[in-house]
Amino acid sequence: MFGEHSDWAGALRQHDPSIAPGACIITGTDQGITATAAAAHDFEMTSHLPDGSVRGPFRVPMDDASLRQAATAGGFFSYAAGVAAELWKRCHPPGVRISVDHTDLPISRGLSSSAAICVLTARAFNLAHHLDLGVRDEMELAYRGELAAGSQCGRMDQACAYGNRLVLLRFDGEAMSVDLLSSGQPLNLLIVDLLHHKDTRRILADLNARLRAPDDIRTRTLRAALGRTNLTLIDGACVALTAGDARQLGVLMTEAQAVFDRDVAPACPSELTAPRLHALLADPIVRQLTWGGKGVGSQGDGAAQFVCRGADERAALINHLSATGTLSCLPLTIAAEK
Repeated sequence: MFGEHSDWAGALRQHDPSIAPGACIITGTDQGITATAAAAHDFEMTSHLPDGSVRGPFRVPMDDASLRQAATAGGFFSYAAGVAAELWKRCHPPGVRISVDHTDLPISRGLSSSAAICVLTARAFNLAHHLDLGVRDEMELAYRGELAAGSQCGRMDQACAYGNRLVLLRFDGEAMSVDLLSSGQPLNLLIVDLLHHKDTRRILADLNARLRAPDDIRTRTLRAALGRTNLTLIDGACVALTAGDARQLGVLMTEAQAVFDRDVAPACPSELTAPRLHALLADPIVRQLTWGGKGVGSQGDGAAQFVCRGADERAALINHLSATGTLSCLPLTIAAEK
């Protein structure tokens, strides 16, 4: 919801204390990945995708060299193989056979599909072999697995392990704190899949390069956006969520998007100019039915999120956007909790 890219940026404080800590607010969606798993000799995986196609079966021996090679090969199952490699490094378990039976979580849209499959892989090993791993352990293995596959991601997306909950994460070097949040009133959100591919690895690589670059105005601007400015937005969003203030939450999303466009996007213009996203954000009917919105995940033309003015307005917005045939709408209701 807020704080994209501040996870890996905040982790860089381990080597450069001048970088501000990171923080983000995430929530699980109503979509996900469902699989069956069983103990096996090797690591095996088959995946049924939303478009009806099937990937796999993928099979690799449970040994360090084979798993590391599969993780770095860049194939469809490289992230999952990276998680298996990290598990082998940690506790040498036997393999598992995973069959992803149903997926309604869009892939490559900024909705944490990579982290979801990594968490699923860690959880499959955990349950199949009674490894007694906690949620934080599963998150750590999923994160390490993505790194092993060559991603420059941070620790944010793996919090999908908590399911459909509001989570506040803070990042300071290698340290990460987790706090569960609650909303004072139900919030009617709408996730809009822009049905367009984006290159998340390119975004992460370009932003990492700029943040690590020698000190100049562009580096300082990016550091401020992902650091001090982001922390101010996060504090405001926590207050709005606790109060269940949909209007203020939407205002903050719009402000966060403006900061991103001004201070972050120039570091990767090929992906973050995002014409589809910005056309949607500027749609007058969208503005009439929502309090505000912004991009999702690493940003780019993957997906957008909006705080709708109410349930009826969300239904009207779905009708408006679905009529184009070029967008897919995923409603998300954040329930009120004590």
